[in-house]
Amino acid sequence: MDGTHKVETPKEEIAAILAAQRSAYLAEGEVTAAVRKDRLKRALACLMDNKDEYIRLISEDFGNRSAETTLFADVVASAGALKDAIKHVDKWMKPSKRSVQFPLGLLGVRAQVVPQPKGVVGLITPWNFPLTMVFVPLAQMLAAGNRVTIKPSEHTPRTSAFFKQVFEQHFTRDEVAVVNGAVETSQAFSSQPWDHLMFTGAPVVGKLIMRAASEHLTPVTLELGGKSPVIVGKSADLDKVVERVATFKLMNSGQICLAPDYLNIDSSRRDEFVERYTKKVSEMYPTMLSNDQYTSIISQRHRERLEGYIDDARSKGAEVRIINPAGEDFAGQNQANKVPPALVLDPTEDMKLMQEEIFGPLLPVRTYDDTNQVIDYVNAHERPLALYYFGDDTAEEAKVLNNTTSGGVTINDVLWHGAHENLPFGGVGNSGMGRYHGYDGFQEFSHMKPVLRHPKISIGGVLGIVPPYTDKLRKNVERQLK
Repeated sequence: MDGTHKVETPKEEIAAILAAQRSAYLAEGEVTAAVRKDRLKRALACLMDNKDEYIRLISEDFGNRSAETTLFADVVASAGALKDAIKHVDKWMKPSKRSVQFPLGLLGVRAQVVPQPKGVVGLITPWNFPLTMVFVPLAQMLAAGNRVTIKPSEHTPRTSAFFKQVFEQHFTRDEVAVVNGAVETSQAFSSQPWDHLMFTGAPVVGKLIMRAASEHLTPVTLELGGKSPVIVGKSADLDKVVERVATFKLMNSGQICLAPDYLNIDSSRRDEFVERYTKKVSEMYPTMLSNDQYTSIISQRHRERLEGYIDDARSKGAEVRIINPAGEDFAGQNQANKVPPALVLDPTEDMKLMQEEIFGPLLPVRTYDDTNQVIDYVNAHERPLALYYFGDDTAEEAKVLNNTTSGGVTINDVLWHGAHENLPFGGVGNSGMGRYHGYDGFQEFSHMKPVLRHPKISIGGVLGIVPPYTDKLRKNVERQLK
């Protein structure tokens, strides 16, 4: 099993799956609500009938990951999206009426927008939440009536191999298929003429995906992460900030696209924040190496990358506070790939952890004297996937919201806006494009087709636009321009 990630799926096989799915989609014709709900229920069975095995395999793939993390962040989130789609798909499918310009409505012209499946959708998913990143977008893709081919991450080889086995038990290959592989497979996958392609991962890879998709003018949804800031206003309750930031910065050991990537706090309260954060983390994780609730870093390479960030920050003058309440020897173990939480105080722009998404339990802490300094800093960098503001100053909150651009925002907490199915989730600029979750995801993976119905009467004749032109047309134009 350890060598699963070395397996590649040939380009020809991926092309054959796409051809079979497209042929089946075209032969099917209208995709009824009953068919969509049946597929959604089978996808839910893929999840729920195997949740205990997923928990075990994901932990093995990570080296250690708590059952609670997988249940809360993967199983519950995935089940919620599937159940939401089952509940609402009948409503989502209904055409919506649109108004028409005067006087066309009086003449009997009727307009509507009809959701139509795009056809065959490709889905490339990451390793950090192996279930959520498959089942949540899949819920909206199936609700929209599409056939789907999934390429899960090679970094969770046991889980990805199990996906293939499970989906083959519940779906025909021309409905939902799973292909496994690493870089070669991803390249072959993204170069196919999908009707839509979704990728979640790093911006540098997202650019390659988009470039490959452009060869076929394939529309893409890209969820790319980035450096999401926390802005702690001077009116913020520090205990709330500490608890909520620590909870999600350390959940999954910070391996979350929405994890707070750096924190901004007024200079006078920095030391107090550091003290309280250190105390809270020590209460949450009194030990780490033997603590099943403290998640491993996904691989040795990623662990060494994070350790390199610390070394780089130290060498460039930052003060690094490692939080290791039990004084454990992290340098003496390699297989678990655990990294202790750390605060990096007063980081500078030339440090790697301020240039790249951290994706780990390291939290840089910047200070400010005026909120405008933070707003300027955020706006001087790539637009983040999320922004978090803490405080009770409504004017300051409005200033932050109105003068920054991010994929989404949570006020007085972190991450939660991405957990709601009735809110669109997506990035902007370097943090991605497109959005999914709930009805917004249904629209993303549907072709929202406008349909205009004209009456028997000649609209062109009524408006005078049938040649030869007369004063009738000129008068109608003048009336419109008024």
